[in-house]
Amino acid sequence: MFTNELAKEVGVNASVIRYYTRIGLLDPERDPGNGYRDYAPKDIERVRFIRKAKWLGFTLRDVQTILQRSDAGRSPCQQVRGIILERIRENQQRLLHLQSIQDRMEAAIAAWDSLEDSPPGRHVCGLIDSLECDEEKLDLYAGYKF
Repeated sequence: MFTNELAKEVGVNASVIRYYTRIGLLDPERDPGNGYRDYAPKDIERVRFIRKAKWLGFTLRDVQTILQRSDAGRSPCQQVRGIILERIRENQQRLLHLQSIQDRMEAAIAAWDSLEDSPPGRHVCGLIDSLECDEEKLDLYAGYKF
């Protein structure tokens, strides 16, 4: 089956199929007559697996590792559990960080009720400048990635 046919079958754009092929997640045969990629029925299941894994939060790099292990005849399930447990820990940290930001935002908006919007003198924004903040905490959150 051609790229567009596979894409339609699994509900993705053809560019997704081409990308998955380019990075090695799919490895179709080539039609000897015209050189077109010829995807097999197994590729339908493979793309569906990739989509489910992405839905669970796996990166394409994770998926590639999982598929390579499976293609080599080894079960990736223990590795999958490990990756998910790590993602859960990462998400918990992100949620704690986001809750901390949310709490600071709510405290700021409450504190700003009595302040004017115009910047006083040399300040960029008096609202932000009015907040008390520990310098160490500023450094702690400066490089945080979401």
